[in-house]
Amino acid sequence: MDKDNDPSGESFNRRLEAARERMKPRVTAEHDTGGTMSDLGLVIRSGTELVSALVVGVGVGWGLDHWLGTKPWFLIVFSLLGGVAGVLNVWRLVRPDAISTKADGPDGGPGRL
Repeated sequence: MDKDNDPSGESFNRRLEAARERMKPRVTAEHDTGGTMSDLGLVIRSGTELVSALVVGVGVGWGLDHWLGTKPWFLIVFSLLGGVAGVLNVWRLVRPDAISTKADGPDGGPGRL
């Protein structure tokens, strides 16, 4: 590694500014698109959210029906609740203000994705 023999730190500051300038376009592009999630990633995550909520609802409904002996009722109710929960999860994922909420943290800086 190079040793910086400049005691004033001028060389370091100059290199740091150059690195920040190189990173600016990448940060701006991530901010404009809402992060680094690609369209395919968003579609796969949306489908997973919807299907997993439905599977959990069906599983809970079937389990309660099997345990209590009330064959179709809990399965029907929890299937509907699981479907609604899945749709709400997908809506939270793709709603228009979700991009600005994820991209900007509470202090105005970069948020967690």
